[in-house]
Amino acid sequence: MTETVTPMMAQYLELKAQYQDAILFYRMGDFYEMFFDDAVQAAAALDIALTKRGKHDGADIPMCGVPAHSAESYLLTLIRKGFRVAVCEQMESPAEAKKRGHKAVVKRDVVRLVTPGTLTEDSLLDARRHNFLAALGRVRDEVALAWVDISTGVMRVMRCPVVALAPELARLAPKEVLVADGDEADFRPLIEDAGAHLTTLGRAAFDSTGGEKRLCDLFHVKSLDAFGSFGRAEIAALAGITEYLEITQKGQLPLLRPPVLESRAALMQIDAATRRSLELTQAMAGGRAGSLLDAVDRTVTAAGARLLERRLSAPSRQLDVIARRQDAVGALHDDPTLTEDIRDHLRGIHDLDRALSRLALERGGPRDLAAVRNTIEHARRLYETLNRGDLPDLLSEAQAALAGHEAVHDLLDAALIADPPLLARDGGYIAPGFDADLDEARKLRDEGRGVIAGMQAEFVEVTGINALKIKHNNVLGYFIEVTSTHAERMLAPPLSDTFIHRQTTANQVRFTTVELNEIESRILNAGSEALEIEKRLFAQLTESVLAEQAALGQLSRALAECDLAASLAHLARQDGWTRPEIDDSRAFAIDGGRHPVVEAALSRAGQPFVANGCDLTETPIWLLTGPNMAGKSTYLRQNALIAVLAQMGAFVPAERAHVGVVSQIFSRVGASDDLARGRSTFMVEMVETAAILNQADDRALVILDEIGRGTATYDGLSIAWATLEHLHDVNRCRALFATHYHEMSSLSAKLDGVDNATVSVKEWDGDVIFLHEVKKGTADRSYGVQVARLAGLPPAVVARAKVVLDALEKGEREGGAARKAVIDDLPLFAATPPPAPSPAKRSAVEDRLRDIHPDELTARDALNLLYDLKDLAQSSD
Repeated sequence: MTETVTPMMAQYLELKAQYQDAILFYRMGDFYEMFFDDAVQAAAALDIALTKRGKHDGADIPMCGVPAHSAESYLLTLIRKGFRVAVCEQMESPAEAKKRGHKAVVKRDVVRLVTPGTLTEDSLLDARRHNFLAALGRVRDEVALAWVDISTGVMRVMRCPVVALAPELARLAPKEVLVADGDEADFRPLIEDAGAHLTTLGRAAFDSTGGEKRLCDLFHVKSLDAFGSFGRAEIAALAGITEYLEITQKGQLPLLRPPVLESRAALMQIDAATRRSLELTQAMAGGRAGSLLDAVDRTVTAAGARLLERRLSAPSRQLDVIARRQDAVGALHDDPTLTEDIRDHLRGIHDLDRALSRLALERGGPRDLAAVRNTIEHARRLYETLNRGDLPDLLSEAQAALAGHEAVHDLLDAALIADPPLLARDGGYIAPGFDADLDEARKLRDEGRGVIAGMQAEFVEVTGINALKIKHNNVLGYFIEVTSTHAERMLAPPLSDTFIHRQTTANQVRFTTVELNEIESRILNAGSEALEIEKRLFAQLTESVLAEQAALGQLSRALAECDLAASLAHLARQDGWTRPEIDDSRAFAIDGGRHPVVEAALSRAGQPFVANGCDLTETPIWLLTGPNMAGKSTYLRQNALIAVLAQMGAFVPAERAHVGVVSQIFSRVGASDDLARGRSTFMVEMVETAAILNQADDRALVILDEIGRGTATYDGLSIAWATLEHLHDVNRCRALFATHYHEMSSLSAKLDGVDNATVSVKEWDGDVIFLHEVKKGTADRSYGVQVARLAGLPPAVVARAKVVLDALEKGEREGGAARKAVIDDLPLFAATPPPAPSPAKRSAVEDRLRDIHPDELTARDALNLLYDLKDLAQSSD
């Protein structure tokens, strides 16, 4: 017997064949259902029940499903676990399908391919972070990196040699990267290191010639020259993105801004290892908490938060750009009242970029229109607030973009109720009085009986028959009923021209009119008619808003600029930060510098932060010594973070700062391994150190900690020594070099550009007290044994370590042979362990206390007990 495939399953298999690499969400009424391997994988990933439905090729068909109304949360889980999802919707109602035949299957089609880089829904995104989709375009020996956030419309491209891809991917942290077929092997390690999902496209998608035409059509221009001078590789990368968006969005392209050509030379270069070490946007433990971004973020809008992250991830090297940003922060810093007024207005701002994007992709709703309306209203108030006093250029330009949106605001204000529902299909969001047809449909829907009663009164007046009634039943619907005695008048002219006979009963005669039939139909359909009118008006309002998308995009950027400047001014005044001096020199002079993240943590604990200065202007390299836990790593990082904050345009946590523009920051602080690649901690350290020595230029700032500590003492000392010499003689950069190799302090006498500094400590009764103060000079030792004791090592181990340390230091002083003899005499754990202490005899006081039950004591009993204990203590002396 041949097994037949049901029409529905045939439709499913046909659609699934088009999306083999995605899980197919197949719409079945109120559910999205998955079958076969999709169901098995989805059930495991979503932790939902796996059932079965019917058979195929003699075997049960695995099946699972999720409710359509809560599908977004399931989508997010699947996307985060690396799946792609093809969303298949019903393109007609079951009733429409039945009109084509009783066996007809409801038409379905995939309306969207959901991938990590193409999310737009608020519930799937972090409002305060971008969600980038990137593409790598390669034309012969040229490589370019393009990226887009379809939820905000940001679109950028950059010429990027392969050696620079890892730092740029680390900066952008894209969720998905597109590469051409055949290039995945070359780029996969870089993309996976960046934590992104790799997606391949056919090489035709990256064709620069066809891609240029697609881009011109997309932005309605004849040439891309208006946006910048794009090379073949840049156009190829942009073409790959637009092709992928057409595939995933099924031809419904998002609202994209024209591409901006970025230059690596305009930005401070920070590689992936340095970003991790400095914890710029993410803490080493994972997540935002504990990062510099978390410590400095005082923004009150989502767009402002995203702009802060972009600026912090890519500080500028252009003096004019930095100065414009500093001027804006400085003006608001000096006017705290204006700053707080700005922040108050901004708190009512919605995420305009993402609202516009959803509307353009037809995923928006009435609340997105309301967000546009409300944002324009708050922008108008902010415009008036900024009229107070003279504004620096950046704020003046932002203010100009806040005005001129009255027509859109007035249209939306007249059209929408104050608090509309989320979904257009829910209806009820168009304000009364905006559309006469809608008002009438609503009246019929809500006041049908009143309309019929009014019509009945009109008919009574026309006919003069007071007994005339309009009634309703399931067979005739609405009808006019009169007694038999009045029927002759209704059947005779002129009334017979209006009233149409329908039915005669024993005592009654029933009529209708054309008007009554029309009203009946409209009453019955009034609810659906009202909803259809609202949907039509929603589409018109959306079209009107999107027609102004360029101006609204400028408005959004202006609001973000105001938010960022105000937040940085608020932070600077709140935490006592100062405006740094930035110029084109090689200066690096910090007075009273502080680590913003550590200071914030100590402040929450009620502890002060010890500020320290740093001056690399005359002697560009400081060799820093001192014990563990004294604060060397904090000191190294705080100076790098001050440079980052200064060049992003912010004030800095210092009493004074003079920073010559830093081209690159490199940080090799802390230890880690890479077991997945077979790299030990020492190998990772050497790879990162090699990258620094091979790339750092004379404008770089390098911070290094404990180079060479992962290998034998003399090997490590040799490597650290040679590294410092290379930084001084070849790289000629500014550097802070922390080490426990005190022997290196002699380099300051041999190298003009090296000076010694140390972190102060004091000893007290065998304990070490950390003062966290950096001063010129050299530490005499590392206090490792004392730190080990503070860490909680057993006393016997600490005591033994002291014995070994004394013997080794004595051998070192007496020469190599003597040192070897000492080591030979000190085999591991050779010391005889001290005898276990014998238990001490209990005192009379302890015996007395053992018999006491505190809960049973009165106040007088307790006082008497205190006297007794005192007597016992004195008698035992």
